[in-house]
Amino acid sequence: MSRILIIDDEPALCWALAEAASAAGHTAITAASIEQAREKLTTFIPHAIILDVRLPGQDGLSALSEFRKSLPDVPLIVMTAFGDLPTATRAFSGGAFEYLVKPFELQTFLNVLGQALLAQSAAATPPQSSHQPAGPLVGTSPAMQAVYRQIALIAPVPFPVLLLGETGTGKELAARAIHDHSSVSAGPFVPVCPASLNPTLIESELFGHVRGAFTGAGEQRRGLFEMADGGTLFLDEIADTPPAVQVKLLRVLETRRFSPVGSGTERATTARFIAATHRNLPQFIAAGQFREDLYHRLTAFTIHLPPLRERHGDLPLLVNSFLAQLPENVRPGLVSNEFLHALQQKPWTGNVRELRNAVEHAVVLCRGGQLLPEHLPRHAVPENSHNKADNTTDLSSALNRWINLQLQEQPDNLYAQATRMLDSLLLREILSRTSQNRTAAAKILGMDRATLRNRLRELDPHCDPE
Repeated sequence: MSRILIIDDEPALCWALAEAASAAGHTAITAASIEQAREKLTTFIPHAIILDVRLPGQDGLSALSEFRKSLPDVPLIVMTAFGDLPTATRAFSGGAFEYLVKPFELQTFLNVLGQALLAQSAAATPPQSSHQPAGPLVGTSPAMQAVYRQIALIAPVPFPVLLLGETGTGKELAARAIHDHSSVSAGPFVPVCPASLNPTLIESELFGHVRGAFTGAGEQRRGLFEMADGGTLFLDEIADTPPAVQVKLLRVLETRRFSPVGSGTERATTARFIAATHRNLPQFIAAGQFREDLYHRLTAFTIHLPPLRERHGDLPLLVNSFLAQLPENVRPGLVSNEFLHALQQKPWTGNVRELRNAVEHAVVLCRGGQLLPEHLPRHAVPENSHNKADNTTDLSSALNRWINLQLQEQPDNLYAQATRMLDSLLLREILSRTSQNRTAAAKILGMDRATLRNRLRELDPHCDPE
């Protein structure tokens, strides 16, 4: 039996976690603040601490170092409803064993708790980093929170990283974030796309050359590997690298040494390697276009960047981020709800890059006024957009089809079934659009948060009480 201390100012969540821990055979007590936790720690020595980020008085992240010092062998599990990259990084660099983003399933909590109790704290704690910039990645959706967690885990570890994702999903931004939170953050970040280099000079560009190595090589030249020494070399679109160069990349990754063109002397590199591609590498390997051994060397740790269509709830944050980077004299006065709604109707096949271009186009047309749907580029306006009358017709048609199917089975209490179905669809869709933020969802639905919580419980008695 293990002793668990749960620190959170939400009584309902404390109760749920304590009940789940007790049902699993543990002894759990709760505290509503860091100050209250200190008092309980005078008589209760826990085997694990569950700690919320936002607390009255001292916040959870600032208390991490205190707990690490006073209870060095006790794993700390951090919880937050406001997950982002700086929070995840501060949590892990401060000594957190794991980082849970609310809302989460009780079984997820129990799984993490079990892992924490079995793991050695020293092996689970990433090294402290003194350089923790905020980073340019934007989003609070579950998909992005998963990315933040992975970046926070891998950044302090000097292994190669492979970033996968569609064009425009922010792979270079993720690479920069890994660099910024790594032990080589003070060194250079050197991005390069091997496929964009001159095919006849690609080896010279990457590895450098000595004077006289080839016609036109009048002076010695440093290559990109040497320029990135002590920092990070980011190899973008690695799948399109010529086969002959793939062999040499593999050797550098394995030996950390390379030879400039025309030189018989090897040089060492301390550069960290991050690669990225939007291609399906296993398919390229099967077609003989990419080396399987290089693939396995690059995939020590892989991060998938989600497409924008899987994180529509981040659209307002992304728009605000783009606008904040503009000079004040060209920023629009307001961003209308209609503008944001129009953005949510498009799949954004070009992802964040396409969205940014569309927003900047709209800023030019609005001339400092309110951003409206008509300011978007023509291709950014959904072709299948409907007016309110069309939407009502579509909904009526769908409802009629459902009624016809139900009447074939001679149902009882059709009204209750219909309202329950509509509630389930509407509530869960709005929660999805707001990244599970119940306060924001309740505001959109026109109900208070407690009513939304009770309605969700009626639909699913086992749903998270938060």
